[in-house]
Amino acid sequence: MINRLKTKLIKIVSGNRVIRLTVHVADTPRKRDKGLMFVEKLPENEGMLFVFSGKTYGGFWMKNTFIPLSIAFLDLNGKILRILDMEPCIEEFCPTYDPEIFYHSAIEVNLGWFEKNQIKEGDYVKFN
Repeated sequence: MINRLKTKLIKIVSGNRVIRLTVHVADTPRKRDKGLMFVEKLPENEGMLFVFSGKTYGGFWMKNTFIPLSIAFLDLNGKILRILDMEPCIEEFCPTYDPEIFYHSAIEVNLGWFEKNQIKEGDYVKFN
């Protein structure tokens, strides 16, 4: 399923540095619900961009997700508001990772990718 999603190259601006990331775009309820479920490997500089039609509140869960992930929650202007780490879950009941803020989009990447690339809350994502 991930290969069938449209991809987009985004830039993350952190100070004077620009880090490029290819994201698979989940922009419908069905695509967002599936997310990275059942994906066994995510290439190093790839992720998934979850796009919502407006401001949203609530968390993500890792049900049927096989790889550990980090997630960044963004405001309308692309500012990173919160970054959380999430663990895989193949149980019946999985925890929810809630940023406890309103956001407009979110980016999932391999666990530790933001830290490895020295990307932090307050940095900006450019979508053009």
